[in-house]
Amino acid sequence: MGRVSARRTLAAVLAGLFAAYLLYVTLHAGGVQQTALFYIGIPGLIAITVVLAARPRTATGLIMVTITIGLAVAGPLLREGIVCLLMAAPLFYLVGLVIGLAVDHADRRGRHLLVAPLILVAALEGTAAGSMPRANEVTVSVPALGDVETALEGEPRFGPVESRFLALGFPKPVRATGSGLDVGDSRLVEFTPRRSLGIGAPLEPRSLELRVIRRGPGMVVFGAVSDTTVARWLDLREAEFRWTPSRLDVTIRYRRTFDPSWYFGPLQRYAVAEAATYLAKTFAS
Repeated sequence: MGRVSARRTLAAVLAGLFAAYLLYVTLHAGGVQQTALFYIGIPGLIAITVVLAARPRTATGLIMVTITIGLAVAGPLLREGIVCLLMAAPLFYLVGLVIGLAVDHADRRGRHLLVAPLILVAALEGTAAGSMPRANEVTVSVPALGDVETALEGEPRFGPVESRFLALGFPKPVRATGSGLDVGDSRLVEFTPRRSLGIGAPLEPRSLELRVIRRGPGMVVFGAVSDTTVARWLDLREAEFRWTPSRLDVTIRYRRTFDPSWYFGPLQRYAVAEAATYLAKTFAS
């Protein structure tokens, strides 16, 4: 019985991972890989497939192991997308835990499958079924230790990134060209390049182009013209700077691009706040 149980468990794990792979391919082909259908649907499908295939005495442990194996296998294939994987991992485990606990605490007459429709409803955010508002903005304030207007008018000089969150794998600014604060003046900021797959493959350059779109006393607004840095993670729109002799306020406006909003919304807001703080300190000092 032990060998039969082990074989059934192995078959269930493989079935769950294969089902997740098929769903991944389907969602990617449909262009909905940033929706809740991806980040809730995949772990949900893994959990339900494993439970149905193995019928374990304790479903939670087996589901957690299967999700861990899937994440470990996917990690090396994602290059710098490993950042998104790290952020999504707690959500994967949460969905698996909910289904596992529901199964473990239900009777054996199939009532635990009632959790499947609930997971499906939660997974529809970001699809044609609708989405929460995506427009967001974050404002940070820092003391002005120097001439902010002069610093903004010249070519930016970026220092090291101190944020531990941004150091997880986000691109870092390397250099910038362009100057001026009149409407139409632009900046081209180059970031650390992206590593391509394959031995000896060239590095992919990344940059962000900004252009002054509004100007007033003690304020300037840069609009994003093109972005090959974080465009896959969020849609950057504007960066507004307002200053007094003693303070600099930086507001970044963006559109959230990942669902579900209740999970990725706070993560993106925190990341943008860290980036805004970095910018503010760059020009305020």
